Amino acid sequence: MLDHRLFLHVAVAVLAACGLSYSQESPEPILQRAIALHQSGDVERAIPQYRAYLKARPDHVDARSNLGAALASSGRYEEAITEYREALKRRPGDPRIWRNLALAFYKSGQISEAAAEFSHLHESQPADLQVTLLLADCWLRQGLDRKVIDLLTPLESRQASDLAVAYLLGTALLHDKQIERGQQMIDRILRNGDSAEAHLLLGTAKMTAMDFPAAIADFEKAVELNPHLPDVYSFLGLAHKESGDMDAARADFQKEIEQNPNDFESNLNLAVLLKQDQDLDGARKLLDRALRVRPGDLGALYQVATLDLGAGRINEARMGLEKIVKQAPAFVEAHISLATVYYRLKRKEDGDREKALVLKLTAEREAKSAK
Repeated sequence: MLDHRLFLHVAVAVLAACGLSYSQESPEPILQRAIALHQSGDVERAIPQYRAYLKARPDHVDARSNLGAALASSGRYEEAITEYREALKRRPGDPRIWRNLALAFYKSGQISEAAAEFSHLHESQPADLQVTLLLADCWLRQGLDRKVIDLLTPLESRQASDLAVAYLLGTALLHDKQIERGQQMIDRILRNGDSAEAHLLLGTAKMTAMDFPAAIADFEKAVELNPHLPDVYSFLGLAHKESGDMDAARADFQKEIEQNPNDFESNLNLAVLLKQDQDLDGARKLLDRALRVRPGDLGALYQVATLDLGAGRINEARMGLEKIVKQAPAFVEAHISLATVYYRLKRKEDGDREKALVLKLTAEREAKSAK
């Protein structure tokens, strides 16, 4: 009869030959250690414990979801997204995992992906106020003001005391130039006392009316009350830019990006200023980030095309500009740049056509302004 110790030795050797390791320990204590470390806030040590457990129990959905949460807590959002997706494959439709996936997209600045996930969640959980507000914020960051208005208007009376609803709805209304309704949201916030949010909305209203000095005063008051308010430096930068103070605008956009790296307007506008300073690499990095927030935004794509043109990447510029004018035939600046590209490529007939289009569109724009 085979000696027990000899049998054990042979078994270990066979496992080793197969690339496996022998352990007398059940994987369950590994999970318990991972959970204990996670709950104590030590996510960096919890992560390898979760991974070790999942090697033995790859179908354990809660452990995989916990791993996603630990990764997200440490700022490793792409890895967290992978784990949440794997968990949802094994437990489709789980609202907690689904919400965490959407939040990972949101926190990593992948706003269009976050909006898609929050939109699906909202369809299945229309009464969940947090999901509704996060979806509204995603759409607001994508410039989809009408969708925000349609989403939040039914809550205007039902959530009359919720300042987040008033702020998001008020911002969308002011962006959409619905000043009177936007002012109602401002008044609702002001009734709760002087606040940074109210001054930000007041400044936005004054920006819409092109009263830039008054807008700057309100934005500066908002900064004084809450320098960490999302978008406050972005709007202050826009007001300074419109007033011609480019140095102040540059500093404002940089401050917003330091606090919120994925702010679309700050990335786009600072990229334009860096391009003017001939910092083309810095501008491209900011434009890449802006396009992660709003994929397909024509203004950002136009700036990328002009960067390509300035760097001598003529064919890349041509392809980008052709796509833009196909989607936006009245984009005069894109036609001007495209004419330049065609002339550089010795395509005179195409360049002349674009030049004629520019003259026609400019005349139409001037005629409309004169009315």
